[in-house]
Amino acid sequence: MALKAEMFQRTGAYKIRGALNKLRLLSDDQKRRGVICSSAGNHAQGVALAAAINGVRAVVVMAENATASKIEATRGYGAQVILHGTIWDEANEEALRLVAEQGLSYVHPFDDPELIAGQATVGLEIVDQVPDADVVVVPIGGGGLISGVAQAVKQRSPRTRVVGVESSGAPGMRDSVKAGHVVTLDRVECVIDGLRVRRVGELTREIVERCVDDIVTLPDTEIFDSVVWLMSRQKLVTEGAAAATVAAVRKGLVKATPGARVVCVLSGGNLSLDQLSGLTWN
Repeated sequence: MALKAEMFQRTGAYKIRGALNKLRLLSDDQKRRGVICSSAGNHAQGVALAAAINGVRAVVVMAENATASKIEATRGYGAQVILHGTIWDEANEEALRLVAEQGLSYVHPFDDPELIAGQATVGLEIVDQVPDADVVVVPIGGGGLISGVAQAVKQRSPRTRVVGVESSGAPGMRDSVKAGHVVTLDRVECVIDGLRVRRVGELTREIVERCVDDIVTLPDTEIFDSVVWLMSRQKLVTEGAAAATVAAVRKGLVKATPGARVVCVLSGGNLSLDQLSGLTWN
């Protein structure tokens, strides 16, 4: 099993890739007026840093229960942080209201073609670094990362299977693909912020349906077991969403022939000390 360790990116997650690409393509007038996004934390930091690099004002709306370390880090990159709601969807509603009120350019956390193109660089690097990869396993929140990775991998290595992983308490993409349209989950029973989404993207669902071979789900508790496993066995600190890929492989949910080369995308490493102290150590 090979690990694509995105926790070593600046801001601690892959999100900086899409944010940099999105801001690079803004007009001068859009940059002058500033940008806004909603996020559980990693997208917030990516947009905040990308905005700082480009000299652009950034406003970030985060859920009130967002990880304190991610809120602090986002402010540290120079963004104005507004706390609203308890899940991403509620924070996003407030961000869209502020778009109309302040004339800011909205940077969607996952359902944006320019953002997805930035995330696709993860897939391009995987094919370059592991050209014999048989399976690539990617976590799914709203679907931006897997949409980019799947398109890139399938374009460069069509034989490689792409498998998505969701929390069984928030299987929005799995249910949407099965339904043939985006569905809004009645409730979300997931504490992992990178996977806790009630409604996935319209564009991301379409891409996943076309390019992803399988979607598997497993409980948060099993995902957190792999957070501990990665720390103890691989000496890598990952957040829950990142460890979901390894958890799916360890639990036998990812179909692969014996000896197959499997690549797991570790999407980020922004695990708070509070979350860390709450894990069960084996």
